[in-house]
Amino acid sequence: MNAEREPRAAAHPMLRLALYGWATGALFFFYAWILRVAPSVMIDELMRDFAVGAAAVGNLSAFYFYGYAGMQIPVGLMMDRFGPRRLMTVAALGCAAGCLLFALAPTLWVLSLGRFLIGATAAFSLVGAMTVAGQWFPPARFALLSGFAMMLGMAGGVFGQAPLRLLVEELEWRQATLALAGGGVLLALASVATVRDRSRTSGGLRQVMTGLAQVGRNRQTWLIAIAGLGTTGPLLGFAGLWGVPYLVLTQGLDRAAAAGVTSMVFIGWGVGAPVIGWLSDRIGRRKLPFVAGLMLTAIAMAGLAWAPGLPLWAVTALCFLCGFGGSGQILGFAAVRELNPPAASGAALGIVNGVVTGAGALYQPLLGWLLDLAWTGELAGGARVYTPAAYGTAFSVLVAGAVVGIACILLMRETRCRQSA
Repeated sequence: MNAEREPRAAAHPMLRLALYGWATGALFFFYAWILRVAPSVMIDELMRDFAVGAAAVGNLSAFYFYGYAGMQIPVGLMMDRFGPRRLMTVAALGCAAGCLLFALAPTLWVLSLGRFLIGATAAFSLVGAMTVAGQWFPPARFALLSGFAMMLGMAGGVFGQAPLRLLVEELEWRQATLALAGGGVLLALASVATVRDRSRTSGGLRQVMTGLAQVGRNRQTWLIAIAGLGTTGPLLGFAGLWGVPYLVLTQGLDRAAAAGVTSMVFIGWGVGAPVIGWLSDRIGRRKLPFVAGLMLTAIAMAGLAWAPGLPLWAVTALCFLCGFGGSGQILGFAAVRELNPPAASGAALGIVNGVVTGAGALYQPLLGWLLDLAWTGELAGGARVYTPAAYGTAFSVLVAGAVVGIACILLMRETRCRQSA
């Protein structure tokens, strides 16, 4: 009896440390989301200081997603091979270095390079938290811990709006970005102190490539990925960049207040993810709640795009509903695992997550390009000013993306939720 108790007692400190390690990964994802949306509260300053228009700012912001989406599959392989501790430590320092480069950039090219480095290293954040959860906690806790990490990421999206804008107004955008670099250094120290590797694998490249081939040939994978792209468009294209100047124009808000309103998209996403996930498990289906969420997103985004004269309370409500419906994206991750071989689940998640996070790389510059096409030549403080009609035309792309997503899910094969012991 005593012999059984001693190992259990010895395990408690390691499990407690593992929980701290998971929390470090979740905080890393919080930090990654702040960095992801940061340009949305610096648009005027960036256009003024670098004498560029909306398309250039959209391309600049998208460099984060070029790095982030492109690293999704390699990150999964490296986590299995090297473990999360060293990778999360180096990645957090990489985010700090990217912030430093961004803050000191003398040209738009260097600014873009800093943004790319931030995205490529932030790609280790959520995967790191999920790897710690998978290595140290039972399978029955994996979804719960991953869900909480996702919610913390959405909280980072909120913090990267109005609170960050206040910091930018207080310190200017370069100094505010230098302050963000300090967060990466602190996370690196936390990773060294709390994250531990429980297992590593070797010789995994052939297995990963085989899984990628299986998943890539599966039509269901691409239907789910495109549907996920439709959910993320409003999150990254509207709330993540262009929603703030749009609300400043149409609602007469200052930038901090406008950022507070767009942050309701992130709040809706954070609230909706566990609710929609619970509902899906409850009814044992993925398609119905996924389609319902996409329909809600399409309707809410249409209201935001095509009814600029709505009262502020209605705009705030539509932002929340847009995010709530979009959070149905989590069902795509569940479905793609269930519609592919279990041995290839990592590859399936990597492909879908790469496409989903690539929404920023697609939508942010596309919306900027559409805005520039409709620009009338008006300037204010050295920054371009766009009309409500120009924004409405650009945001139509986000509505169309959600509609295409609905069609993809309707074509997807139904899957029953797998019950776990």
